[in-house]
Amino acid sequence: MTQEWTHIPIMAPQIADFLLTRQDGVYVDGTLGLGGHTKYFLSRLGPHARVLGFDRDEEALKMAVERVADARLTAFHKSYVEAPSVLKELGLPGADGALFDLGLSSYQLDNPARGFSIMADGPLDMRFDLQSPLSAAVIVNTWPMAELERILNDYGEERNATKIALAIMHARREAKIETTARLKEIVESVLPRRGKTHPATQTFQALRIACNGELDAVEQALLSLAQIIRPGGRAAVLTFHSLEDRLVKTRFKELAQSGAWKLINKHALSPEYEEVRQNRRARSAKLRVIERIL
Repeated sequence: MTQEWTHIPIMAPQIADFLLTRQDGVYVDGTLGLGGHTKYFLSRLGPHARVLGFDRDEEALKMAVERVADARLTAFHKSYVEAPSVLKELGLPGADGALFDLGLSSYQLDNPARGFSIMADGPLDMRFDLQSPLSAAVIVNTWPMAELERILNDYGEERNATKIALAIMHARREAKIETTARLKEIVESVLPRRGKTHPATQTFQALRIACNGELDAVEQALLSLAQIIRPGGRAAVLTFHSLEDRLVKTRFKELAQSGAWKLINKHALSPEYEEVRQNRRARSAKLRVIERIL
């Protein structure tokens, strides 16, 4: 099963160059995914290095452990917001580096059963953690109009939020909205397709962020960086849309102004042309890195 899903870790060499400052250090992989970044990091680290990998997706976590197949990795079925408490429990003063890759893993996107992708029909799920009670289906079928409109506006930056929310309200009165294909149809009924981007793209993004509390988790992690990174250590954040990148940019700027941290790259870095050519999913990636001084 582990071989079925292709997974290309985005900007792995560049991230490793910034992050791996100690050969036998302790590192946090905030979103282990299928283990691509961790596998690459471990290929460049010493025999006594440790990687603590976090992921809310239990299925992906199991596959990552199999793929990495390295005793230097300890995997946790937890959100990266729990990294400070895990470090404390392990008696570690902090990590030498931490990566927070805020994108979806290939496994989640390519598996129709998870309901993340517009490309294939599947149940309207979108949960990272399948034990969570809040799925995208729960949101579209039970949340009030005002809340649907709010998340489409705030999390999808959707200009037609009112129109789409209204269409969802009308459709769910007729029958429960249970599949990604049905949601696509509803959005297409009020937003005709133009250009390469599907009109439901921002709706899917908004629902995914809402049902997984993604922006709250990012904010929480950014506020607790001093509890994760030891002095001299670095944090790298890989974002894939403007909402996340703005949060990271703002917080990093505040940390740098405090004098306790310094920006390693003042402007977000993007993947090289060749990487984007080989992996289209890398095209929207932005990397920001900061170092703790005090």
